[in-house]
Amino acid sequence: MLALIAGAGALPPVLAPRAGLVAALKGNDTRITPDLTFRLEHLGTLLADLQTRGVTEVCFAGAVTRPEIDPTRIDAATRPLAPRLGEALANGDDSALRIILDMFEEAGFTIRAAHDIAPDLLPPAGVLTRAEPDAGARAMADRAARVLQITGPADIGQGCVARAGQIIAMEAALGTDWMLASLKGTGEGGLFYKAPKPGQDRRVDLPTIGPDTVAGAKAAGLDGIAIEADGVIMLDRAQTIAAADAAGLFFWVRP
Repeated sequence: MLALIAGAGALPPVLAPRAGLVAALKGNDTRITPDLTFRLEHLGTLLADLQTRGVTEVCFAGAVTRPEIDPTRIDAATRPLAPRLGEALANGDDSALRIILDMFEEAGFTIRAAHDIAPDLLPPAGVLTRAEPDAGARAMADRAARVLQITGPADIGQGCVARAGQIIAMEAALGTDWMLASLKGTGEGGLFYKAPKPGQDRRVDLPTIGPDTVAGAKAAGLDGIAIEADGVIMLDRAQTIAAADAAGLFFWVRP
């Protein structure tokens, strides 16, 4: 049986019907009703509970707000994991995820990627809109991809904005929507580029994009959006492409 470990955002509701059980970390708005909730202080108990319920595979999906661990609430099953949990919360997102994934795998669970469960989440390579990126836009996308290859190992973000041959904004902890909103009124042209970090475990935390991103790119005065093929999940594909067409933006899934 597959268990969905659900966070916030639009992705968990897409995957929930394909899972046999949904578990959610307390304090995160999953937009769905989970079968069970848990605290990190009870992670060991969760692992044992999932085993008892016949779970063999788990899929992590959605954004998670890092909780503060209360040492007084760590239960007996989780006490052996406490040092590694503390290390995870002290590290960047990628390192933290690797530690958590290791714990699940050591407990006998197979990690499944969201796009393994729902392959249609990854759009096909190519230009998906009526508008197309010109040579200048393609060159800017190349530059943006190179920049993310450099900044990715520092665990900064998964997106940036290029305009007039320069990188003018980088996605960071405040996310894509905040970054795009910060560009309103700063000029016209350019593109938003999004891709996974180099070396990222693609079973979890692939970047996502959807209609809200299109609206943000339009408000920021951009000409379009480019994403790495096989590296970015597209939510509501038909609606996203329709929104880009309506806004006159190009949407390029860059090989």
